[in-house]
Amino acid sequence: MFPGAYIPYGTWGCSYFPAWQTSPMAEVNIGQFAGEAMALIMSKRKVPLINLDYLIIGSTVPWHFKFWNATVVAACMGKRLPGFQMEQACATGLQAVILAGAQIQSGASDAVGVLTFDRTSDSPVGVFPERRSYKRTEVIADVWDNFGFDPSTGKAMLSAAGLAARKYKIERNEVDELTCHRYEQYFNAKESGFLERLAFPFEVLNVQGKSAGWITGDAGVKKISMDALRAMRELDSCVTGGTQTHAADGMATLLVTTREKAKQLSKKPEIEISFVAKAEVRTNPSLMPEAPALAVQKLLKQTGLSMQEIKVVKDHNPFAVNDVIFSKVLNFDWHKMNNTGSPLVFGHPQGPTLTRVLIEALEEAVDLGGGYVLVFGCAAGDVGIAAIFHVG
Repeated sequence: MFPGAYIPYGTWGCSYFPAWQTSPMAEVNIGQFAGEAMALIMSKRKVPLINLDYLIIGSTVPWHFKFWNATVVAACMGKRLPGFQMEQACATGLQAVILAGAQIQSGASDAVGVLTFDRTSDSPVGVFPERRSYKRTEVIADVWDNFGFDPSTGKAMLSAAGLAARKYKIERNEVDELTCHRYEQYFNAKESGFLERLAFPFEVLNVQGKSAGWITGDAGVKKISMDALRAMRELDSCVTGGTQTHAADGMATLLVTTREKAKQLSKKPEIEISFVAKAEVRTNPSLMPEAPALAVQKLLKQTGLSMQEIKVVKDHNPFAVNDVIFSKVLNFDWHKMNNTGSPLVFGHPQGPTLTRVLIEALEEAVDLGGGYVLVFGCAAGDVGIAAIFHVG
């Protein structure tokens, strides 16, 4: 896809993703927090910011001074860089990395910082003057109203999960079983120390410069049992409070550079991480959970690869139904994916979600000796996105 673009191994990191209103991050300007957090992560990774010449940021929830986008975030990072902000709902975290690859491939930059973030806690409410509406003023709560209403279909995202479950004749028991397994994967990764290799603890200071607390874990995530899942009321077909993700806050960052620069910055220069291919699809209305599987089908056809050739499979799965559908469409055992955790469990801050998924997938691939890495997910508007990287 971009033969001149590489991701230097180990030049990445993220915050933990505390659930809605469960941490001091609920009180911060998330753009400022993300910039300062990236600077700290790069310092810990021993990557001087002087190496960067461009910054691509991605977020989906409005934040104070968003008009200034990448420039103000770069200033918070301590480096005056040019750049821009992009967003594509929950595909933002992966799309930002793809755009950074394009920036390198074009020759416009030598080293691009990718920084994605969102804060769903205390998300803003917007007031819109509507001269042609019967109501002259419309008010929208950015997170909750958008998740509760798709203006193209008139339905909520939850309804899309139920509709897709009925289309594929999914059984509630399999959805509960998959969810229970995803929690086991996450806690196994946590207990093994895997998450500590990519997620950093952060202290949040208040306006007086005093500590408001530390963010040291994915707050709000607790172990769950099959009995507890079975006892939950269905909100729609096969969907309960336990088999969908939760709103959260967080950030994630990585670098995309040239091959030569990657060797200079990488913690392990012998490891090469390259871009292979990317695909997107838009499926029929209110069938968002099937879109990622269709994007992967398209991607495999483009590349000539098979699922058997993929070493690591990891996705953004806001509903457990997503993974069951993927398993059916691709004839792939869902036990063999998301080995180190997934957004179904650790949360869903939109912007950084797929960036964290990618970072975890690359770390896992290195542990396994390299190979193809498949990362995919869904986004508002019944969109699916998928990309393949190679760790060599």
